[in-house]
Parts: sequence; structure tokens; C-alpha cells
Amino acid sequence: MKVVVLGKGLMLANILLGLQDSGANIVGVLRYEQTCTSPLKLFLQDIFNPSKELTLIKQMNLPQLRVKSANSEEFKRFLISNNVDLVIIGTWRERLRKDIFTVPTIGTVNVHPSLLPKYRGPNPYMQVILHGEKESGVTLHLVDENYDTGAILNQVKVKINTDDTSKELRQRTVTAARGLVAEFIMSLNDNITMPIAQSERLASYFPNISGDEKMLDFTVQTSDEIFRTVKALHPFLPCYITHRGKFFIVNPYGVKVLGAVDAKAGEIIAKDSKTRSLTIVCRDGKAVSFDGIKLYRWGFLTGLFL
Repeated sequence: MKVVVLGKGLMLANILLGLQDSGANIVGVLRYEQTCTSPLKLFLQDIFNPSKELTLIKQMNLPQLRVKSANSEEFKRFLISNNVDLVIIGTWRERLRKDIFTVPTIGTVNVHPSLLPKYRGPNPYMQVILHGEKESGVTLHLVDENYDTGAILNQVKVKINTDDTSKELRQRTVTAARGLVAEFIMSLNDNITMPIAQSERLASYFPNISGDEKMLDFTVQTSDEIFRTVKALHPFLPCYITHRGKFFIVNPYGVKVLGAVDAKAGEIIAKDSKTRSLTIVCRDGKAVSFDGIKLYRWGFLTGLFL
């Protein structure tokens, strides 16, 4: 089976490993960076600061595709001339045209890190934590003309632990994706896979966050909302606390929700310079402690606690 892979980061790496586990023939890899980074910048980046997925691609001796878009005629000609059976996508910015995703003889499949039809959109890792979900997952689905709406081929659930940040959830999710991809490829040789249409009644979509979420507001947000925001945004964005005109960066692993206290929302009820900690009251009357915070000053982080 001839497979082409499009993707980025940990998801790309684990799709490649899943395909390797299944014995598929990977005839081309198109990295996300190839479509949005200048050739010179990418060349220098690949020499002096190569990504883990690039290292894996080289270790597996896989051919890289040097095209600027998956919708390009050059990419389409490659699929046709190599009689590609399957295109698999994992983390991609382009919406593929129909004349592209219908070229592979089997089809084009997207690996989406949620339990579709819930949490369609660009970053489900953040969104499921922000919304307090207890589980997420991975979905393999056929690509159609819209984002994340194609018929489902297979799914696997991934538990969300209370203290998970998006970093830990992403790691478990891409690991699950590796197994799901391998299982899917091997099933194509033995079984008939019946795609199942997604239920629009159950569907939800969330765009990228605005970035305003990183400024914590204790007079507006409850303790649970503060906790989930800090956990969800790591490692993508830092969260900030403002105090006396200064900005402090929150340590996502030093946040703890305490009990209810008799104080106003936004009031700092405790601080400790040794542990660089603040304890602040939230809108719901509960306090949240933050250990290991750092002062942000003119673009630099310091260990000073003022």
C-alpha cells in the first residue's frame, strides 16, 4: 500500500510510526513547515535546529515532498504518477480541494485529536480541558470539502486526568493515534471498513482561542475556570497574573484550588517569597494558590518576587 503523509509535530511523527508498525509503504512526506516557511529559513532551521519529526523522517529514510501546497498541481501530479493508495493527514492548515483528496485510490484520511463530531476545530487539546471534559480521543475520518466533517472510520478514547495540561493530553493522544493508524491500515487488508456519517446534531466546533484567555481575571472567573485555563493553555501560551502593575507568569504545575474563604474576588490573601507563591480569591469565593510564579520584565523572566 502506497501512502503519503501530510502533517506536523508529534502527530506527524506518531502517524509515521503507526504506518511503520503496519508495514505500509510511505512514498512521500509533506511537512507543514514546507508550506508556510521560506525555503532559506527552513533550510537553516533544518540544519541548526532540526525538529524531532524531521530526525525521524531521516532515520526512516523517507522521501520528503518539496511543494508549497497540498493543493498544488505539483502535489496532484505526484499522487497520480505514483498511483498513491492513501493520503493521511495529521495537523494541517489547508483545506484540500476535492480534485486533490479524491485522487488516492482508497481515499484521504484525517487524524483528528478528539471524539468527533465533538470538538471540531484546530486545537481540541485546549478546548476539552477548558470545557472540563473527562475524556477525549482520536478519530480517523474521511476528508471532504469541510474541516473535520467527513465520515468516521474509527475512534479511540483517551482519558483526561484532573491535573493534565494540554502537553500531557497531547502526548497520550498522539500515542493513541499511532496505534489507531496501525490498526486501520492492517484492517484494510483483512476487513471491509464502513464509514459512518457524523451526526450534525451532536457536533461542536471551536476556533483558535483569541489569546485574551492568558490574562487571568479573578473577579470574573471561578476557581475551576482559572484552573482549567492555566492547564489548557500550556504549553501553547503562558498565563499571567497582574499585581501592582507587574506581570507574573504562572507555573502550570503549581496551581491548586483551595476552599472557600471570606474575602473579595481578586484579593491576594497570602504570598511567600521563598516559594514565589500567591494565593488569590476567585469570583466563586474559593482561593487558588500559585507556586513558582515568575516576574515578567521587559521580555525577560526573572525569579524575583515583588
